Amino acid sequence: MPHLLLVDDDPEALEWLSEFSKAEGFTVSQADSLRAARIHMSRLQPDVLLTDLQLPDGKGVELVADLEQRESTEVVMITGHASVESAVEALRLGASDYLVKPVDMERLKSILKRVPRTGELRAEIGELRDELRKLGRFGHILGSSAPMQKLYDQLGRVAPTSATVLLTGESGTGKELAAQTIHDLSRRKKAPFLPLNCGAVSPQLIESELFGHEKGSFTGADRQHKGYFERAHGGTLFLDEITEMPQELQVKLLRVLETGTFTRVGTTTAINTDVRVLAATNRSPEGAVADGKLREDLYHRLNVFPIAMPPLRERGTDIELLAEHFLDALNSQESATKSFAPATVAALYAHSWPGNVRELKNYAQRAFILADDVIDANLAPAAVAAPESAPLLSVRVGTTLDEVSRRLIEATLAECGSKRKAADMLGISLKTLYNRLAAYKTEAGEERDAA
Repeated sequence: MPHLLLVDDDPEALEWLSEFSKAEGFTVSQADSLRAARIHMSRLQPDVLLTDLQLPDGKGVELVADLEQRESTEVVMITGHASVESAVEALRLGASDYLVKPVDMERLKSILKRVPRTGELRAEIGELRDELRKLGRFGHILGSSAPMQKLYDQLGRVAPTSATVLLTGESGTGKELAAQTIHDLSRRKKAPFLPLNCGAVSPQLIESELFGHEKGSFTGADRQHKGYFERAHGGTLFLDEITEMPQELQVKLLRVLETGTFTRVGTTTAINTDVRVLAATNRSPEGAVADGKLREDLYHRLNVFPIAMPPLRERGTDIELLAEHFLDALNSQESATKSFAPATVAALYAHSWPGNVRELKNYAQRAFILADDVIDANLAPAAVAAPESAPLLSVRVGTTLDEVSRRLIEATLAECGSKRKAADMLGISLKTLYNRLAAYKTEAGEERDAA
């Protein structure tokens, strides 16, 4: 039977939390101070440490350093105030989850239900770490270079916790695959993993997509709709391009992260949700905050565990490893035996890959179609993409980022002659490109009307 150490200086809280934990199948020890907790821990290391953040003789998080085997204990902090600062502090100082007083019993119950599997998860992650040394794989990600080994260690450490994660990096570096890997190595792996690209959904519809809506709440709402937070209950929600989310919706997202509740559009009834949020952006998050694209309080709430995805050009031999992987998949799919010529492999290393792994995958498919048996030098990436030959775009210092983005998209469209080609060259999804073009047209129309 798993053992839980409960640390709180409130006798009533000790009593009812103890009874609740016992009903969930735990043996329970109680302590009202750091000193008393350390005495209990010297006798028996708990499977769960449930402690108030503020204690008479210090902070409950100090007990983390006294755990002999930190990985085998689930640390849950209880904070007295629902604030971004307290939540971030608890998670950054070593907690794998946190609760706000008065404690939400359903949330505590879901945390305790996940505890018995923690040891199994960590053992599974340890086995995966050994596997990646041999095969260059980790979950859904492929690569054996030093930057990827560092990435795998970060993913392995954060996956068993409940911490929010902010994935940053250039477009095409595999942020969604990293998020999927975190989910699959977490205690939530049997529940849904739902990805949502915030830049690919109309600003008028994204609130309904996230939180759902009631029948008749707006024109066209002919039935009740369950949003991502409701459908992902118990699992993980991945919010890609988080800086594209409208500011007013960022406020509501922050409230969900702090309280664990949301309301559907068209109602005031609060709905509890147990969802782990992972977010990603290809912008500099600090720059997005400075530009007013990302609320600073939401940034700090999401940035509990930041992970930077390495660009392909910094991954050394992973370039060849990935190219061969994509080619092998195509050969298997089409019953072919095509291969790269040595000169083509050399060209792969010489190319800068501004579109990263996504660009490499597209190149491999294009070269496979064009080649007979051997993908030779005339199909090398520089010959196909020729990024150096593209015209230059000049902008004045002080030009707004929105204006730079608009001019870059227009210039790329003029050069490519195709929206799909332009989206590939810019490293964004086709839906995102359409949404941004629509937004520019709306702004232009408003300016004409104002004039």
